[in-house]
Amino acid sequence: MDYKAIPFEKRIKENIRNYALDNLYALDTLTEYCKALCAATGVALLITERHGEKVVSVGGFAGFTPDVVGEPGRKVRVYGRTIAHLYAEMDQVPEEKKRSVEYLLDGFANILSQWGEEAYLHTESSIYMDELEEKVGVKHVQTARGEKEDALTGVYHKLYFEERMQVIDRAEVVPVAVINININDWKFVNDHFGDEESDRLIRTIADIVKQQAKPDYIIGRVDGDVFVTLIPGAEDGEAEAYCAGVQEACLRFEDPILAPSAACGIVYKTNVEERVKDKLPDAEYEMFDNKFEIKNAPGYRERLEHGVS
Repeated sequence: MDYKAIPFEKRIKENIRNYALDNLYALDTLTEYCKALCAATGVALLITERHGEKVVSVGGFAGFTPDVVGEPGRKVRVYGRTIAHLYAEMDQVPEEKKRSVEYLLDGFANILSQWGEEAYLHTESSIYMDELEEKVGVKHVQTARGEKEDALTGVYHKLYFEERMQVIDRAEVVPVAVINININDWKFVNDHFGDEESDRLIRTIADIVKQQAKPDYIIGRVDGDVFVTLIPGAEDGEAEAYCAGVQEACLRFEDPILAPSAACGIVYKTNVEERVKDKLPDAEYEMFDNKFEIKNAPGYRERLEHGVS
């Protein structure tokens, strides 16, 4: 279905059918919560996808086959559609506590529905806004880009980049690789060659940072010579490979004046309770370690100064 051609409210009602639980929840966190609930009450818990595929199992459900039609358990619903089933086994719960535990489980199912709706709405809103920009035509898209892109480099400017960080936080995406990329010796170029060449250095690094990125990477210029790249759902080694690609591309760049070089610092947001913004200082700290290593490497100074007559 072409969602660009239908109203947002209709899209919201229909597109939920395309979402699985791992699109809406951090399953590791959800599993830990179920374990804590099991330990506190003695109840065994099973959460399945809408069609019965087991996703989270804590307790005595090893040989259990869910029947989501005949015995659906507690339904978890998002925008009117069942997205999950919550089953509970209460054999180990004391008789006098069963009523309280039933009440607790009803509340848990309601909370899951609320969390799912929030994550779903934030994700779909972000996607829909991007699609609207594309739909209304080139002129509008250019205006919109002017409002969210840094004029010198074409990556997101700081304010819009901060909005994208908040979207990631609200969508509860983990892990997220947070990468600080700082231009080495930008001031040297500015002092020796002036504003035009130092701006060209910034554009050169920005182009390399963009060229090495995959389409889903989010890149912002957060300071004069500082970029931040976010990799939502980063795989093992992906951020490290990206940084290596950026630095290797810098070394391959040949120019009579410029010798681009960038230091990189990588940290990860691994908990949905964390904010991407709070990881930025840690990434900057890691970047400074890398900067010290690069600037003290043999041949660095000679390469930097090759354009000075």
